[in-house]
Amino acid sequence: MSDPQVGVIVVTMGDRPDEVEALLTSVAKQNAPPERIVIVGNGTPLPDFPALPGEVTYLELEENLGCPGGRNAGIAKLRAFGDTDVVVELDDDGLLVQNDVFDRVRRLFASDARLGIVGFRVADEDGETLPRHVPRPGGREPMRRGPVTGFLGGGHALSMRMLDEVGDWPADFFFTHEETDLAWRALDAGWEILYEPALLLQHPRTSPARHAVYYRFTARNRVWLARRRLPPPLVPVHLGIWTLITLLRTRSLGGLRAWAAGFLEGWRTPCGERRPMRWRTVGHMARLGRPPVI
Repeated sequence: MSDPQVGVIVVTMGDRPDEVEALLTSVAKQNAPPERIVIVGNGTPLPDFPALPGEVTYLELEENLGCPGGRNAGIAKLRAFGDTDVVVELDDDGLLVQNDVFDRVRRLFASDARLGIVGFRVADEDGETLPRHVPRPGGREPMRRGPVTGFLGGGHALSMRMLDEVGDWPADFFFTHEETDLAWRALDAGWEILYEPALLLQHPRTSPARHAVYYRFTARNRVWLARRRLPPPLVPVHLGIWTLITLLRTRSLGGLRAWAAGFLEGWRTPCGERRPMRWRTVGHMARLGRPPVI
């Protein structure tokens, strides 16, 4: 891909106006700004933001469609314009610390036609990358660049050709595990996922459990993910391992109740199109250090 055109999507629920303004200011300071920016108000009106480079589109959704649904709305806008090759999606409370992020993104995608996803390194205010933010088992080696099997939703870049081939975000997930569903589809279609620690997104240190629906949606979406994407023999293995991990990690009785309700919901409700990955993809993920059961 020569000289790819970059579009940026920021989805906000309207509860972080100062953080969004700081993020957009860091976007405006990039030495190679994006060609297009789409700001999505996820069920909320959007305020006036500072002047931004490129073509800016403000999209106010009537209802909160969740993280993946809001991103899909932004992607649909970029797709309608027809001139975006790579979409960069940024959490509305993130911050680009360096001013060469989009330049690096362009060069990465220009150099590899099968590069589908680039995951950024996410670090807190003190520069520390938490283990759960490193897409490798155990969160090891946060500064090591290389191919991986997943990515973080807070800061990443996606090939529009990849999205056109494998599909957009799973909107029904609403929150949690949508990145894994997209990553597994991309890998199964032969696209590469790269973790690039030189691309830094500063993000406040928070726990996903701060969201009221965290335990329920985590369990429900885990079951949906396994039902949609795994070969039949791996479904009980994957869910059994994660059930054990949840029981060992969770200290909240209320959280466990919500998790159990979500787990049952995942089995009782439709999971969407079932398109299990090929065993060749399972082997590829295992060689990268993360077979789809851990």
